[in-house]
Amino acid sequence: MIALLVVACEVAFWVLLATGLALRYVARKPKLGAAVLLCEPLLEVVLLVVTAIDLKSGAEPDWKHGLAAVYIGFTVGLGHHTVKKVDAWVAHRWFDGPPPVKPPKYGRARAVHEWRAAARWILAAVVALGLLQAAIWYVGPGGDISSLQSWQQKAAAVIVISLIIAGSYTLFPKQPPEGADAAEREPAGRI
Repeated sequence: MIALLVVACEVAFWVLLATGLALRYVARKPKLGAAVLLCEPLLEVVLLVVTAIDLKSGAEPDWKHGLAAVYIGFTVGLGHHTVKKVDAWVAHRWFDGPPPVKPPKYGRARAVHEWRAAARWILAAVVALGLLQAAIWYVGPGGDISSLQSWQQKAAAVIVISLIIAGSYTLFPKQPPEGADAAEREPAGRI
């Protein structure tokens, strides 16, 4: 049941996103569209409550409970960024909005971009780790918590990988090709 609920939450996330953007751009009701988009965190609350009830009713913790924690972490860490990116893309693609800002390609600006991306992934992993640890404490010492601990290891790996990627752009910044003009070297605008 939990796995199906995770899938339902993911589908509902995209349905709410599409509905919110349709209200915003097609129906020209930006406030109503924003209100629909603000309903998305309710999906995670429902998933969290149902997962807690499932564990409380005596279900053995397994990969599905871990998946629910990771999904919630992902949504907290990356959901807002995903909504903003899709919004910018839809506005540009179909409603004459400005083109989405492309990430910088080189140097310090690229390193800053990578650290921001790493921060989102790390936040997602930390939230998942916290929820997984809460589930472990909730189940108590008598339950089989090995699957939850396995998910914790995966979340910790996400943190390490994010730090390695961002750190590599800091220690070994990508340089523009020879002969590149100044605009390519350090792009203007927000980093």
